[in-house]
Amino acid sequence: MRVALLTYSTRPRGGVVHTLALAEALAALGHHVDVWSLARGGDQAFFRPVDGAVGIRLVPFPDIEDEDVGMRIVRSIKVLSAAFDRHDYDVVHAQDCISANAVPQCIRTVHHLDLFTTPELLECHERAIVRPYAHVCVSAAVSREVEDGWGIRPTVIPNGVEAERFAAAAEDSNDARRARRRWADQLGSYVLAVGGIEPRKGTVELIEAMAVVQKQRPELGLVIAGGETLFDYRDYRATVFDRATELGVHPVLLGTVGHELLPPLMAAAQVFAFPSVKEGFGLAALEAMAARVPVVMRELPVLREVFGDTAVFAATPDELAEQLLNVAGAPDHHRVTAGAALAAEYSWDRAARSHVEFYEQHAIPAR
Repeated sequence: MRVALLTYSTRPRGGVVHTLALAEALAALGHHVDVWSLARGGDQAFFRPVDGAVGIRLVPFPDIEDEDVGMRIVRSIKVLSAAFDRHDYDVVHAQDCISANAVPQCIRTVHHLDLFTTPELLECHERAIVRPYAHVCVSAAVSREVEDGWGIRPTVIPNGVEAERFAAAAEDSNDARRARRRWADQLGSYVLAVGGIEPRKGTVELIEAMAVVQKQRPELGLVIAGGETLFDYRDYRATVFDRATELGVHPVLLGTVGHELLPPLMAAAQVFAFPSVKEGFGLAALEAMAARVPVVMRELPVLREVFGDTAVFAATPDELAEQLLNVAGAPDHHRVTAGAALAAEYSWDRAARSHVEFYEQHAIPAR
């Protein structure tokens, strides 16, 4: 089949990671795959190398000073729509609300549902659910949300995980030990969160939890990686920083971490914190498990669905603090081993084969 996968950015976010890995796995099965994306701010490539078997179609999207979120969303849709060439694709598969608005007659993966207040985002979100002719979700919990809200029942196809890449960072080889040591020398002992500072990631609650943790373990720092986004979270970031100052918590903000540097960063952590208030699957947490790091996460139905007993759950900042202290002090090695095994079960090859079956049933309708 000829497949077009569309995403909104070349930079590392969960949906972009998903898009590239799925594209490579589909190409490995012998399908022709092109990935289309906006290339913001002069980007010339994706955040990581992409297998040469995958076609890359980047659409320039220069920054505009003082452009607000609503205007940026509208412009994103227009620019991608104007550039996209349907060719003779059998499948056009959008991975987010921007790309689903930009192309007609598409399949849409709903990774998670957001609560927006910006009018343009609300309209984008709604159209991106009701206009596609077929839908995929990466978890049953999100599929139920879509069905409850719109009467649409998406097919559930879980994410894959590059488990071997993260497992290698936890090995006892000289190279793996040196890579972990470089992070430990720079950061000391730390709790790691990946995804940046934004409301969906529960950063305020994590700061509050770390204030309790550091009263007993002052040497245990908080490291936050990632955070690339189209959206403007300046107000929320200001709230997080004010709360951190008030509580005496001083997180280390790494921003975007290089593709090869992320696995050892995870493997060197004492604990991986995942206090998100909204998730579709929990890919970063599974990557941490593949790196044999214990995970403490928010009590959410979707995370219970994916992780079962392999993670430790917490519902409030106080519970989060308690569990972070418990896990950092004495990780449950049986749970860590079970988490690594769980991550290994989610292969991109399996995800790609499930997508092929879905595509065969949902090729572009006759025009």
